[in-house]
Amino acid sequence: MAASAGAPAPAEGSEEALASALADVPELARLLETDPYLKPYAPDFQRRYKRFNQTLTNFGENEGGIDKFSRGYESFGIHRCADGGLYCKEWAPGAEGVFLTGDFNDWNPFSYPYKKLDFGKWELYIPPKQNRSVLVPHGSKLKIVIRSKSGEILYRISPWAKYVTREGDNVNYDWTHWDPEHPYKFKHSKPKKPKGPRIYESHVGISSYEGKIASYKHFTCNVLPRIKDLGYNCIQLMAIMEHAYYASFGYQITSFFAASSRYGTPEELKELVDTAHSMGITVLLDLVHSHASKNSEDGLNMFDGTESCYFHYGPRGNHNLWDSRLFDYSSWEVLRFLLSNIRWWLEEYGFDGFRFDGVTSMLYYHHGIGQSFSGDYHEYFGLHVDEEALTYLMLANHLIHTLYPDSITIAEGGSGFDYRLAMAIPDKWIQLLKEFKDEDWNMGNIVYTLTNRRHLEKSIAYAESHDQALVGDKTLAFWLMDAEMYTNMSVLTPFTPVIDRGIQLHKMIRLITHTLGGEGYLNFMGNEFGHPEWLDFPRKGNDESYHYARRQFHLTDDDLLRYKFLNNFDRDMNKLEERCGWLSAPQAHVSEKHETNKVIAFERAGLLFVFNFHPSKSYTDYRVGTTLPGKFKIVLDSDAAEYGGHQRLDHNTDFFSEPFEHNKRPYSLLVYIPNRVALILQNVDPPN
Repeated sequence: MAASAGAPAPAEGSEEALASALADVPELARLLETDPYLKPYAPDFQRRYKRFNQTLTNFGENEGGIDKFSRGYESFGIHRCADGGLYCKEWAPGAEGVFLTGDFNDWNPFSYPYKKLDFGKWELYIPPKQNRSVLVPHGSKLKIVIRSKSGEILYRISPWAKYVTREGDNVNYDWTHWDPEHPYKFKHSKPKKPKGPRIYESHVGISSYEGKIASYKHFTCNVLPRIKDLGYNCIQLMAIMEHAYYASFGYQITSFFAASSRYGTPEELKELVDTAHSMGITVLLDLVHSHASKNSEDGLNMFDGTESCYFHYGPRGNHNLWDSRLFDYSSWEVLRFLLSNIRWWLEEYGFDGFRFDGVTSMLYYHHGIGQSFSGDYHEYFGLHVDEEALTYLMLANHLIHTLYPDSITIAEGGSGFDYRLAMAIPDKWIQLLKEFKDEDWNMGNIVYTLTNRRHLEKSIAYAESHDQALVGDKTLAFWLMDAEMYTNMSVLTPFTPVIDRGIQLHKMIRLITHTLGGEGYLNFMGNEFGHPEWLDFPRKGNDESYHYARRQFHLTDDDLLRYKFLNNFDRDMNKLEERCGWLSAPQAHVSEKHETNKVIAFERAGLLFVFNFHPSKSYTDYRVGTTLPGKFKIVLDSDAAEYGGHQRLDHNTDFFSEPFEHNKRPYSLLVYIPNRVALILQNVDPPN
């Protein structure tokens, strides 16, 4: 991009180029001071920022700013007017004609034609009845009728539809007009943004132990109290945006503005969010703006009869692995649609932020297919980056944080997000369990994986998420205990070596991930207690069975089963973090990663963490370094009886640090650390 008319652009990498970028991009100087290795990419930051800033300027000049631009749902779709009439508006640039039909006119396809406007928009006003009641009542079935340029007549659902339903054995969803006489009124204020998010990744439909699709009501009444009791301060709701194919796990969206009707009504989802807020729980939405379902009759695809309405034309508009359509992020109306969709979920449903799905696919023309990422900066800059998609992500984050500064955004990459998902951590645990004996685990490699993040870049750490629970993979509990989970989880039977190892390592893996791996923590529902079996949605391949599409929470309520031990540990781990705040503290200082002893020790948030991963060796009077003088007490012990441990430690013991330097820490103390045990010690009586 030229610096000025008629003047050549500064050569990339030159001091002139750097100075130009620093002048154009706010906060770039601070970023480069924090990370000088980014200096060669200063022109890339400049180009990207200019694209973002120019788009914002265009919004201001043509739409009155991003605030008005992102309110598309206030005019597009169908809206009741003050006089009882209806105003309808659609964007269908490839259509030759647009009509509204439905129950209200006995499905006459052409009696209510839209008027063509500029830029591919169409509008329709339907006056009220003589008694001023609306012609299209709440609950009516509707369709948009499109006459394509080839003369074909197509029946479609409005992209802005707020509610779609499927009746009986119908294959396709129907557009149901949602305009209740008494919409849900929120009763509770939003909780404060958590300093350290402890996220419970949740799916409403599988939240019951019964072999059926659970409801919003069920989740509100039965699952939210469990989440609160477990000490999570945030839930991430998956599969809320309507998706015709249940087994897609909510990632093949058909109606972007509709809350999935398979769980209940929009008002019941609002009640769920409101109830969570009353418990002090922040609610995030799994947002899928990376692609869309290929469905045309009940999806966005071919809405106006053309391939390129919302999506790129040709191969660029298709994701070969996902068999889905890819948005054209350079399109003005696509930006309006997606930014308005973000605002809709924030304002209509009260969500507190988003986990953006599929960002890697968005960021690269190759969509990450067949690629391995080393972390080298050249992978994030260059011609392989889709800067139209990157600009959209910048705009999305700008909108979210401008509207609601306390909102949280999470993704695996991109620009402007509050947290990055630490995706390497679950891969490391699976690799260790699959490929290495316990005695061959590399402590340094574990620590490296858990701490390998850019300075000041916040990460969400997780030992496993829904990905590991899906059929074809295994949860940590299944990698550890496998078939013995069916036969040896009763407290009435002695520990077998497999179950003993599994329960102890399950706790240690989750605790070290929670305490060392990031500035937030995530767990997929049920995995906290070692949920048996895998997750598989009803589909042809399993005879449409719901047996594996459920969560057996009742297992933790059974005093005769060992699942309660893992559940107890997860609860107390979270509640200790609530009190001590290690997630919001600076990154830990690791003082020891001893390969022979299999011991890892570190300090964070004024706490001392000691992990002994050795499968058989316990250590008496093991010296651990610390910065703190004074008396220490055990505040969490994975070997305690209530966590299925062997009770080898006396919690009444006082540990005193002495001015004896150890591992470059000025003080040290002696502790007993049994094999396969994790301890957290707190300085309870520092000297004056």
